[in-house]
Parts: sequence; C-alpha cells; structure tokens
Amino acid sequence: MRASCIYPVRMTSMAPVKQPPAADRVYTHVKQGVLDRRYEGGTLLTEGELAEAVGVSRTPVREALLRLQAEGLLRLYPKKGALVLPVSAQEIADVVETRLLVEEHAARKAVPAPPGLIERLEELLARQKEQAAAGDFAAASVTDRCFHAEIVRSGGNEILSRLYDQLRDRQLRMGVAVMHSHPDRIAKTLAEHGEILRALRSGDAEAAVGVVHRHVGWFSHLARGEVR
Repeated sequence: MRASCIYPVRMTSMAPVKQPPAADRVYTHVKQGVLDRRYEGGTLLTEGELAEAVGVSRTPVREALLRLQAEGLLRLYPKKGALVLPVSAQEIADVVETRLLVEEHAARKAVPAPPGLIERLEELLARQKEQAAAGDFAAASVTDRCFHAEIVRSGGNEILSRLYDQLRDRQLRMGVAVMHSHPDRIAKTLAEHGEILRALRSGDAEAAVGVVHRHVGWFSHLARGEVR
C-alpha cells in the first residue's frame, strides 16, 4: 500500500507478477480509499458497488469488509452496506497521547544522531515539501508519518517500533483530514519538521523533545475544538 516508508525495489526479472487474492484486492482498494479520503467518514459503501469497482464477486468483498470493521475503519450494517467511520475526537486524543509517550522518548534517545538518520530526515523533509507544493496531501501525510517513524526506529527498540507502526493507518487518516480541513497547517508542519531536524543535528535533545511535544500536541487542541 501507499503507506510504506520503504523505497520500491527495481525489478530486473520479467517474470509475471502473481495477482493477490480477490479479498486482498478489495481490502487494499477500500482501505486506501478511506485513508486518502476518497471514501470520507459517513459514506455508505455497498457490496455491489465495491464488487464492480474491483472486478470481483461479493464473497471476497464481505471478507474484506469484515477485516476493515475489525480495524475500526468501518461498521457493517446487514443488507445495507458498510459505513465509513469518521475520525472521532477520542481517537485523536488517544493517538496523540500514545505518540507523545513514544516520540518524546525516541527524540531523547536519537541524540547523538547518526549521520544516516540526519541524511534520511533531510531527504524526507525535501520530499514532503515537494508533495505539499503539488497539493498531494495524501502523499505528504505518508511522508510526514515516515519522518517521525525514522526517529522512533533509530532507537533500536523493536517493541516501540511495532507499537508505533500500529498507529500508522490512524495517523495517515488523521493527517490527510487535517491537511484538507486546515491547509495552512502544512506550512507549520514543515517548519516544525525543520526545527526537529536542526535540534537533532546540533545534538540538543531537550530542544528536539520540546518541538516534538508542540508539534504532536497540536492535534490534542484539534480534538478539543481549540485549533490554534
């Protein structure tokens, strides 16, 4: 899916690519649609429409929708379809609380920052600026998440990295929604990413933690309707 932070590998073989199972194709189609807001909160999806869009029967559609319901993205209504659940204030608050716990710890542990981390963050920041300038908010949200994930992974704690990865889809969905609702926020996001990068480059752990707290904590104001 588009959410990956890993570069694509150039294939040298001409071997045919095996198509994923039908249920997986439906799952990917619907999930990406929810994350990039093609299917916004409150949209009712029907099995027939999805089966036609992906080119499959209704049986794999049901299987895919059940998986997405288990992930908290949809709610199924028998004989009606699946409702795309909107992002709630409680979900935002829960994600912010978890992110602050993980990311403030990760920022302290990232100092002194290895050259490879600094180079990767510089690359991601440049990419996000290009995506934002092009108005591709979905791609910019993916890169935003990758920027923070790189710092978390740099600490070498696999348990924390896996916990952070579990927040991926919720972060992406919230990020795209925020960028569409508050387009002026993208400039501040880019500026704060630059501040985090400079603090890590200079070896100032407390400055990095301070920017992370301000940067991530902004979402808590959004959840309470106190957007600044």
